[in-house]
Order: sequence, then C-alpha cells, then structure tokens
Amino acid sequence: MANWNDNQTRQGFGVSPGQTGDVTGRTTFDAGLRKHMLSIYNYMASAVLLTGIVAMLTAQSGLAIQFASGPLMWLVALSPLAIVFAMSFGRDRFSTGTLQAMFWGFAVLMGLSLSTIFLVYTGSSIAATFFATAGAFAGLSLFGYTTQKDLSGWGSFLIMGVIGLIIASVINIFLGSSTLDLAISFIGVLIFAGLTAYDTQRLKTEYLTIQQLKMTNPSVAAAYPLGKMVIMGALNLYLDFINMFLFLLRFMGAARE
Repeated sequence: MANWNDNQTRQGFGVSPGQTGDVTGRTTFDAGLRKHMLSIYNYMASAVLLTGIVAMLTAQSGLAIQFASGPLMWLVALSPLAIVFAMSFGRDRFSTGTLQAMFWGFAVLMGLSLSTIFLVYTGSSIAATFFATAGAFAGLSLFGYTTQKDLSGWGSFLIMGVIGLIIASVINIFLGSSTLDLAISFIGVLIFAGLTAYDTQRLKTEYLTIQQLKMTNPSVAAAYPLGKMVIMGALNLYLDFINMFLFLLRFMGAARE
C-alpha cells in the first residue's frame, strides 16, 4: 500500500508559514493528497473496467469482426485518438462535466477498438495478460509515488521513445519483420512501464504545486481546478495501462486456432 504520508508531503504544504510543526495542518494536507490520488485511480480503474466490458460484449455479439477491417475499423481506431487530442489541447476551454463525458466516451470507443483482440488471442491469455499488467502497473505506480528519486528527467526521454515506437511501427507495416515487431513490443513494455512511474510522480507533484499556489497565489491556482486534474490524470494513467497491456499481450497472448 502506498505510503501516503511520506516525508515529501510533510514539508512546505498545508501548513502556514511559521507553523511547520502543526500536526493538524499536515494531517489535513495528507488527507487531501490521498483523496486526490484515490480519485484519479478510481476514474482510471473504472474506465479500464468499462473498456473491458464493452470489448467482451462486442466480441461476443460478433460485431468485433466488423471493426477488424473496412471503414468501421478506421472509425473506432481514430476516434479515441481524436478525443485524447481534444481533451489534451482543450482542457482549459472545456468544463469539468464536458471532460468527464469525453473521458467515458473515450473508454467506450476504446472498448470497441480492443474487441478485435478477441479475434486474435484466446480469452484465457488475454485475462492472464490483463492481470499481469495490473500487477505490474500497481507496483510501478507505487514506486513512482513513494520513491525519493526525482523522475522528472525521464519525461523527455520517454516521450521520445514513444515517438520512436510510432515511427518504427509504421516502418514495420511495410517491412513485416517479426524481429523488429518483437523489439518494438519489448521496448514498448519498458517505455510504458517507465511512464507509469513517471506519470504517478508527476501527478503527485502537480497536486503539491497547486496546494502551494493556493497559499502564495490563489488567483493562479484557481486556473487549475482539481476536478479537471483528476480526469486528465486518470486519462494519462489509463493510456499507460492500456499500452503496456497491448505490448505485453504480444508476448503472453496465445493465438486462436
């Protein structure tokens, strides 16, 4: 279980200047941080569950075949990407309610898109990979939250890695190299494992920063409502989880006969 009361959360935030020994202030802040992070995880876990249910129901209904090729394939594949870009670049313009609706719509569309994996892999191997991913995600997120090491330097490196994965994947569409595909899958697991730890620490740090701004510059802090931070944080962790799952599925997935 994450050490929600680590030393980083005890200093400088939630306590008035000159009252750093105020236990009540620290307790209030720790409770706020715990509530904020749990809200993010609850949104993220609920979205993953919704995606899984939609994917299974779509596969069982036989509609997954229609999403495996043709115009519908591009629709369900590109629509989630469009929503991610809209949420990322329009978060300041959209209300919290609008972002919530987009987030749940995104989870449903991802379920439609991922329903096609049931046409390729056995249900048991998909389930095994899901639980393996869940365990790895929990451990990596716990590390990101509790570590005293600053992971901010990982950000640019990991983003460059994601861009490299996309380019390599596009190239391999034409090459059809199984060796390159294996390398892409292995590197993909490592990159999104790193992003899980990095994003967790970043979300924690963002909360600390906002709490500090509330004391020093409330007008600036008001521009970053916690409701929107929760939704966008859940979206980031959701993407880390799903991508790690998909890359890991290439190793653990058993092909349907």
